[in-house]
Amino acid sequence: MSEEILINVTPRETRVGVVENGMLQEVHVERASRRGYVGNVYKGRVQRVMPGMQAVFVDIGLERAAFLHASDIVRPSLPPGAEGGEPASNGGNGHTPSISELVHEGQEIVVQVVKDPIGTKGARLSTHLSIPSRYLVLLPHARTLGISARIEEEPERQRLKEVLNSLIGENPLGYIVRTNAEGQTAESLAFDVTYLGKVWRVVQENIAKSKVGERVYEELSLPLRSLRDMLNDDIEKVRVDSRETFEKVVKFVHKFMPHLDDRIEHYAGERPIFDLYGVEDEIQRALKKEVPLKSGGYLIVDQTEAMTTIDVNTGGYVGTRNLEETVYRTNLEAAQAAARQLRLRNLGGIIIIDFIDMTDEEHRRQVLRMLEKGLLRDHAKTTVYPMSALGLVEMTRKRTTESLERQLCEPCPACSGRGTLKTAETVTYEIFREITRAVRQFNTEKLLVMASPKVVGRILEEESAAVAELEEFISKSIRFQAEEHYSQEQFDVVLL
Repeated sequence: MSEEILINVTPRETRVGVVENGMLQEVHVERASRRGYVGNVYKGRVQRVMPGMQAVFVDIGLERAAFLHASDIVRPSLPPGAEGGEPASNGGNGHTPSISELVHEGQEIVVQVVKDPIGTKGARLSTHLSIPSRYLVLLPHARTLGISARIEEEPERQRLKEVLNSLIGENPLGYIVRTNAEGQTAESLAFDVTYLGKVWRVVQENIAKSKVGERVYEELSLPLRSLRDMLNDDIEKVRVDSRETFEKVVKFVHKFMPHLDDRIEHYAGERPIFDLYGVEDEIQRALKKEVPLKSGGYLIVDQTEAMTTIDVNTGGYVGTRNLEETVYRTNLEAAQAAARQLRLRNLGGIIIIDFIDMTDEEHRRQVLRMLEKGLLRDHAKTTVYPMSALGLVEMTRKRTTESLERQLCEPCPACSGRGTLKTAETVTYEIFREITRAVRQFNTEKLLVMASPKVVGRILEEESAAVAELEEFISKSIRFQAEEHYSQEQFDVVLL
């Protein structure tokens, strides 16, 4: 499989695209005005304790107070800058203490953002700090040594455990071995242990001298973060279209992944790098609800506040054998396409996929298997549940940042995000009701109605008889005026 990472940099925006076999699979966007907060560590202050929710709101200097649940608090609480301590996430006996026992209003607390502010919700926090490097994740408040579940070979898991144990010795800090560490030498892991030790010392110094609301550790910028998490032997090329960012990337890769130095290229072509690979067109398609399938079928992707639904339709595909075979083939293709769309659109939370009903049990199993296979290369954690009797597949995908649509778009001002507009007919009758209401309340001789050209046109053409009846009924004259800048639902009834 051919896999490349494309990095497009402009003064106010950086974008990273992951292309597999010439097809865009992921796109990440970071804007100078709105950099994400996930991974950043802050010194905060508890604003409000909510015993009923077992949570507190914490001021960390952002626009909205952030949310911290009792289950995300290290116990016992450590003084700023202290090392060690057990996470004790269940209070040692499976019981989570009351939030009031753990923190109090006004208390200073060191927290890490684990989920960006999304929609109207503030950031989600944890006091279980974690600082990632290329192959490891440092857990300053835990004494555990964990191995990524994606490293499946038991001999390799054992080898990594022995290497780490020999490196950390009596070190009171905890570590998680990342998937990238599979097959790496003891020297590579030793480098990461040293690097993380230095970072943690700097963080401790920052904690000691910082004020409430100040950041004490900042996650890497998008290009470096992407390479840290995604650059491996499978990536053939990393192409960067900015000389300045290219030099930073080269320095970073040389320091942490010297054996991959030759994969980094500076793209100096005249044509924009995202245009060259068709990425711009793919991004535009990823903002549409409908996703066409090669067979003639299509998906409808609908993102709501509570969940995302993906509906599968056969469309123009009629198949060659019978209905069951047609449905099966469409569902197989849809399973692959759905897995790609989740990555591409960065959809998270609860996801419901409504496959077309299949009667053959083996077909249902194969479709589910195809979906799971498509999700294997997804960097976000996914959990897929068995298909229900109605052909629905429930799944979850870990969400840490806004979806692509929420990052690039805003609710339509005409429909306020509903996705539909009242018809001109509906607005016409609303205007008639408003006229009747106005003349009962106020004494006036004439009325002026201002509305969109489409609504005014409909009233004057199709509802002229109704207007004449209304004028007779209220004994007033009504004048209509088309306003170009009015949306279809907008109107004003003015008393003259």
